[in-house]
Amino acid sequence: MIGDKLNSALKSILSGKDTSLDLKNIKYLPRWVVYLIDISLVAVSTLLTILIVIDLTPSYYTLLSFYDKTFLILAVHIFYFYIFKTYAGIIRYSSNIDALKLQLATFSSFLTLTIINYIVYFVIDEKIFLIGGLFINLCISFSLLFLFRLGVKQIYEYFKLVSREEKVLRAVILGADENAISIAGALDIEIPRRFKIVGFLTNEKHNKSIRLLDKPVINYSSEIHKAVKSVDADAIVLSENNFTAGEKFNFVEDCLENNIQVFNAPIVSTWGEDQQPIANKVKSLQIEDLLEREPIRLNPENKEKQLTGKTILVTGGAGSIGSEIVRQVAKYKPKKLIILDQAETPLHSLSLEINAKFPNLNCKFIICDVGNHRRLELMFQNQDINVIYHAAAYKHVPLMEENPHEAAFVNIMGTKNLADLALKYQVSRFVMVSTDKAVNPTNVMGASKRAAEMYVQSLYHSKVQEDTNTTKFITTRFGNVLGSNGSVVPLFKKQIERGGPVTITHPDIIRYFMTIPEACQLVLEAGTMGNGGEIYIFDMGEPVKIMDLAIKMIKLAGYEPNKNIKIKITGLRPGEKLYEELLNEESRTLPTHHKKIMIGQEVVKDHEFVSERIEKIIKSANSLNADKMVRKLKILIPEFKSNNSSFESLDKKEKIASE
Repeated sequence: MIGDKLNSALKSILSGKDTSLDLKNIKYLPRWVVYLIDISLVAVSTLLTILIVIDLTPSYYTLLSFYDKTFLILAVHIFYFYIFKTYAGIIRYSSNIDALKLQLATFSSFLTLTIINYIVYFVIDEKIFLIGGLFINLCISFSLLFLFRLGVKQIYEYFKLVSREEKVLRAVILGADENAISIAGALDIEIPRRFKIVGFLTNEKHNKSIRLLDKPVINYSSEIHKAVKSVDADAIVLSENNFTAGEKFNFVEDCLENNIQVFNAPIVSTWGEDQQPIANKVKSLQIEDLLEREPIRLNPENKEKQLTGKTILVTGGAGSIGSEIVRQVAKYKPKKLIILDQAETPLHSLSLEINAKFPNLNCKFIICDVGNHRRLELMFQNQDINVIYHAAAYKHVPLMEENPHEAAFVNIMGTKNLADLALKYQVSRFVMVSTDKAVNPTNVMGASKRAAEMYVQSLYHSKVQEDTNTTKFITTRFGNVLGSNGSVVPLFKKQIERGGPVTITHPDIIRYFMTIPEACQLVLEAGTMGNGGEIYIFDMGEPVKIMDLAIKMIKLAGYEPNKNIKIKITGLRPGEKLYEELLNEESRTLPTHHKKIMIGQEVVKDHEFVSERIEKIIKSANSLNADKMVRKLKILIPEFKSNNSSFESLDKKEKIASE
């Protein structure tokens, strides 16, 4: 490869077509070329040694001629170059290991030549070499070999820097430990190069003259951007993982406010051998990384008791929440894991993933609509189900506002079907995943989820007096999850990738957020602690203003809001409200053993009343009469007041009272 490129370049120069040699396009030196160069350098060092020895002493050993001595020295070095494979590495990536190999090869050659020298001396009472000469040769040969590699590496770095095809960011590494040094080293040799590392930041007090990898170590205070700007850097790479969520949020906020790009790096020691290179893992900081929450710590013992060796059903198993519940449940080695969803392609993709990650797990993937009672009952008859995690639901507010009967079929009737069958077939626990939109609902989707909550609560309280071993119905209620299908974060990411605009329905809209794994951990935990009939509410942290979320995401992507990426206000969608609630005004909360999980005390209505009203709602939905169905839904849930919707007219008291 190198020969072809050099020949081509020489032909161009000789023909007059080109007068330049593009060194930065030469990829690497073949091993045989490196081998020959190393041998030549040893020959040069031998010549220099002879000249030095001749100059230093009037007498030297004449048993062998200069040519014979040179041949012997080269032969020994060739042997040890081959043994230690000093020629095998790519020169521009030479490291401490390569320097060690050179040192071992040259020292072994020195040691071998010394041994040969004394063997000859003991046999014929004459020496071949001056020991001082061999030592001089060792020093010169190692120096030349090392400087050759260092020179190639520096020339390569120079051509990388002057290349106009690469946009290199001047960056600092946050941290000054082994992890930070490894990341800096990986980024220095990355191709194509994205960063020029110009320093390390640390909050530990130190001598100002300390340097790592010939780069300064800078102490930073609370205003981290000042330390970054002090070395004329435009970006910061986070390599430490010992900050609290609040600390991380504060200094990232400080960087973004001062137009400093922020990147996230891995903890190198946690990787396996099959992982991709370190540099490939250094990526732009994601908005999920800025969720201002401390990590959840849960005791796995309760979940092991409930899940290990049991048959578990997860409905909506191919969705964002359902699939994560599947992944977490699979780790507890259930007897059988049944995953049900009506979406064929996502379910197929999940089956490939689960079968690959958990090859010994007994999994069954079922295509089924939870509104199909006969199909569900067949499944219950054939499977001895112990625990149900019910995550199947339609969740998009505008779509359910336009198709309200579908919300009734899936969210209400589907939940009723599963709850009735769970009771009939003596399932131990039924854990329902609900939403904060069920509280004081302003849309059909939220109201349908509230109706489902009311049904499972009333069903439990109606049966618990008859049978103490009845199914324990547990509801979990939380807000938006970052990164779920169709949620605002993936939407913003796609809009930013397309160059904008980023669309926001209202400048003052706020939402609660948590990550998908965090939400699912709490669902499993709540499922273990429930005694039946409870609605568990999760601590969602501080609400997030969607406008602030959009601005941060644009800045994290390296753009300036309303300059590079426009933000467009589109107006509230049908059924959407400015803020969500986890409790209505009449409800209170009780603490649990986990500080992030509370019990919401809701008024439980009579089961016969709830069941009768739900039957009327489903009947109206079957007739595809949207107004009639929503009117029935408002009777069951008096606090359901439509907002920015065609159903607002139904809220007039005289219309509802006439029903």
